[in-house]
Amino acid sequence: MKIILKLENIALFILSIVIFSSTSVAWWWFLVLLFTPDIGMLGYAINSRIGAYVYNFFHHKGIAVLFILLGWFYNKDIYFVIGSVLLAHSSLDRVFGYGLKFISGFKHTHLGDLK
Repeated sequence: MKIILKLENIALFILSIVIFSSTSVAWWWFLVLLFTPDIGMLGYAINSRIGAYVYNFFHHKGIAVLFILLGWFYNKDIYFVIGSVLLAHSSLDRVFGYGLKFISGFKHTHLGDLK
C-alpha cells in the first residue's frame, strides 16, 4: 500500500508541474517557491496546537485544489502558481513520509510517527 500511495503522490507532483508550466511564470519560480509552504512550521514557535493547524493549512491538498480552481475560474496565473506549488510540496512531503500533523506534536502525523 505504501508504494501505491507514493506513486499516487509522484503523479500529483508531476501534475503540479504540468499545471505550473501552463502559466506564463518562468519555470525557475517553481524551484524557488517549492519549499515556501514549510513556513507553516513557524506556528510551532507558539505551541503544538497552533503549529499543527498552521502547518496543516499550508500542506492540505484541498487548499491547493481550491487555488487551482480559482485560477481556472478567474483565469489568473497567480492562483495556478499558488495551487501548483502547494500541491507539489504536499505531494513531495507525502512521498518522503511527512504527513499532516496531529496537535500532540510535530512528529505525530497521519502517516505514522516520524523517527
